[in-house]
Amino acid sequence: MSELVLRETQGAVAVLTLNRPDKLNALSYALIDSLVAHLDSIEDDESVGAVILTGAGPRAFSAGADITEFSESIKQGPQAAVKAFVRRGQAMTARLEAFRKPVIAAVNGIAYGGGCEITEAVHLAVASEKAVFAKPEITIGIPPTFGGTQRLPRLAGRKRGLELLLTGDPFSAERAYEIGLVNKVVPHDELLPAAFALAQRILRHSPLAAARIITAVTRGLDVSIAEGLAIESEQFARMVPSHDTREALDAWLASRPAIYVGR
Repeated sequence: MSELVLRETQGAVAVLTLNRPDKLNALSYALIDSLVAHLDSIEDDESVGAVILTGAGPRAFSAGADITEFSESIKQGPQAAVKAFVRRGQAMTARLEAFRKPVIAAVNGIAYGGGCEITEAVHLAVASEKAVFAKPEITIGIPPTFGGTQRLPRLAGRKRGLELLLTGDPFSAERAYEIGLVNKVVPHDELLPAAFALAQRILRHSPLAAARIITAVTRGLDVSIAEGLAIESEQFARMVPSHDTREALDAWLASRPAIYVGR
């Protein structure tokens, strides 16, 4: 059997590829578990500073959850379906959202359902002009289950989010850019180079500072501004005694490039 998630490392960037092209990279339980396992490994790999996530084949990033598989869980009742399907998918998107190294989605085609929810959860996203998005869960009689009812309205606004969730209609890469779901839309053959270029712009800086920023933003989005400012202050205080902060300041004062070590 082919690996469900491929990993390739190029410099300080790990490329993870969802690898079920014959199923439009549908998110089977095993694929979700494999993706999370790769993230666990990458988190402890000091040679990797950023992650690019994309889909195998010419057609899809991911067409969403594996309907054939999760429909069997639904037949077993709410408790079984929530445990096997919902919790697994929500844990995956939460892991991506809170991952301490930048994760960039390179959306190369269809991004429906769970594929769209991955795009919502990651830190940054670049989309091919051929990418198409949708929230089609309502067409099979369920709400989104991997965080889509929460993250999309936060990104797009309540009314725009609800329109997409309640109609299930597909929308273009340009529309995804307009509503804040992706950072950039590029010609299809420039997708991975654009994702790598974005990663390199981040990797110029301290990986420790990047992790603190991700933590502050992720934890602060859903709390009051006062609580968010306290989180920001906490993350700053954790950076103050670090080598990277001292090195960045010394390098700036001496007009030389900084050399970061991630501590």
